[in-house]
Amino acid sequence: MEPAGIDPEAALFGEGLGLDSIDALELALAISKRYGFQLRSDSGENRRIFASLRALSEHIEQNRAAA
Repeated sequence: MEPAGIDPEAALFGEGLGLDSIDALELALAISKRYGFQLRSDSGENRRIFASLRALSEHIEQNRAAA
């Protein structure tokens, strides 16, 4: 899949981009290393944060600015 072909509103998991829980862990680790903040596995916000690429990127932008 080419980056230009990814809908930023598509669901990251399930029917959307088809990611799974291992992918979520890998994303969280990469975000922590790259942006210096952690996504907690026990956070009730994870469903909202990982809802779509746009939601994830907005969360990164908000927390990166705060760090």
